Amino acid sequence: MRVCVCTVVHHPEDARILHRQIRALLDAGHEVTYIAPFRACNVTPWREISPVDIPRATGRRRFRALRAAHRALAEHAAYADVILLHDPELLVSLPREVARRTVVWDVHEDTAAALSAKGWLPGPARPLLRPAVHRLERRTERRHRLLLAEEGYRERFGREHPVVPNTTYVPDRRPQEPDGRRAVYVGQLSRARGALDMIEMARPLAAEGVLVELIGAADVDVRDALRAAQREGILRWYGFVPNDRALRIAEGAMAGLALLHDEPNYRHSMPTKVVEYMARGVPVITTPNPPAVDIVEPADCGLVVPFGDPESAAKAVLRLRDDPELRAAMGERGYRTARERFHWPVHAARFVAQLEAWAGRSPGRVREPEPDPDPEPEPVPEF
Repeated sequence: MRVCVCTVVHHPEDARILHRQIRALLDAGHEVTYIAPFRACNVTPWREISPVDIPRATGRRRFRALRAAHRALAEHAAYADVILLHDPELLVSLPREVARRTVVWDVHEDTAAALSAKGWLPGPARPLLRPAVHRLERRTERRHRLLLAEEGYRERFGREHPVVPNTTYVPDRRPQEPDGRRAVYVGQLSRARGALDMIEMARPLAAEGVLVELIGAADVDVRDALRAAQREGILRWYGFVPNDRALRIAEGAMAGLALLHDEPNYRHSMPTKVVEYMARGVPVITTPNPPAVDIVEPADCGLVVPFGDPESAAKAVLRLRDDPELRAAMGERGYRTARERFHWPVHAARFVAQLEAWAGRSPGRVREPEPDPDPEPEPVPEF
């Protein structure tokens, strides 16, 4: 099976797109053409894929990237059995050559609800865009195939669609026990994801000898604050790091931070980072978003703190630091739960089988993935 994957918004090394879905397709013996902003993100494509470079759509500057993506899709559509799209923007005015193929939209988020967290959109425009987003979703559902990243997204659509959840690779070996020195965050840094809260909590923790490590790219409006905090010496910010390497850095930390704000888009979305921390034996500190609480509290693998309360988050970290038995037990319970419920290879097989069924193809040859021995990254330089 030949699959053409495209994103103009996400980083080319996005965990769901590259490290889970594309990796699963390659391991099943399928061919992948990947249209993504490699050069804009300073990424070297994997040897196993056929890369097509396009500009990245950022902020309000999207037209050039979308036009380039549509040209690339039109060029490669004839060779693809399935076209897998990861951005709702790509669904607007699809080229005729593409629309005639088997098109799959991978629904990453509640698109309309997410408008409130997009700082580049003028505030008055957000409520006006929501009806247009709903119309686009209904039209796409009529014309194409959908994969959902969350069970909670089903209610937005009139038909049944398969769910490919945001799970993770859970190591076979038990992770190392949490130390008493570090609290980590893995993922995109933004106001809505608690970037400024983590800066505030880092100050009292630094005075206690606890290092806060932030591993991820940052939205423009929080970068200056992160750089200033790093110059101040209260935290370490790595910038973007590929997901597999980021989780290797996180392993052994005494707390994994998931301080999402109470945004509509997050109320139905399982924060993948929570599961990733659990998979690495890292106790979780999360705000009370329902999907996170529904995982953390039954598994007893972390602590829940109020929204927008850096002081409570810092106290939770210190509680784990001062109780080695508690953090070790939470890390162990989290790892065990992740292994039982959130191991990606279980879902990978279903994902590949679904695309094969939509393409009318028989299963491909399964092969073993190759390890990627990359060096450990350095923090973002101070400037």
